[in-house]
Amino acid sequence: MLPPNEMNGRCFTFHIFVILTFLAYTYILDSAMRQRRHESYELSTGCAVEACLEVIGGKWKGVILHHLMTHGVLRFNEIHRLKPNLSPRILTAQLRELEADGVIVRKVYPVVPPKVEYSLSKPGESLKPLIEAMQEWGDEFLLRTNAPISSRVKASIQSNEELRNRQSHSNGKTRIRHSPSE
Repeated sequence: MLPPNEMNGRCFTFHIFVILTFLAYTYILDSAMRQRRHESYELSTGCAVEACLEVIGGKWKGVILHHLMTHGVLRFNEIHRLKPNLSPRILTAQLRELEADGVIVRKVYPVVPPKVEYSLSKPGESLKPLIEAMQEWGDEFLLRTNAPISSRVKASIQSNEELRNRQSHSNGKTRIRHSPSE
């Protein structure tokens, strides 16, 4: 058996190794994820659309932005509770990317335990019409394709669609809606 001082030294060394390995892995992962697809972008060829998709693309970014738009300021665990099948590691990575792109603001409070809040930045607020249009298109797509959705959600989608129809008619705009059978 090793003397206590030598055991403590080995445990300390091992802990430092684990922490440094984790930090190096996180840095490499973050660097690889943040690389842009192109060295330069041409606005006339649709590259601006691609640049927008680089910022809001990804499996969870749109959902995170939607929740921040509808709920306002949210803490990490509140976002995680809204999407429990989203792993904390992926949520952290998506939040870091959105913060790095200036779409969300991360506010850290100097308290114990740590308190961190996420909210939309000014550029993030400018994405509201885009995210709302994506929500509307997704609702219509799910209904049109008879996707398997719960009856509660389906009723909510249909009531939102009726509300949008009433608003568009009251604004003097006529919108053509295709029924699910078309």
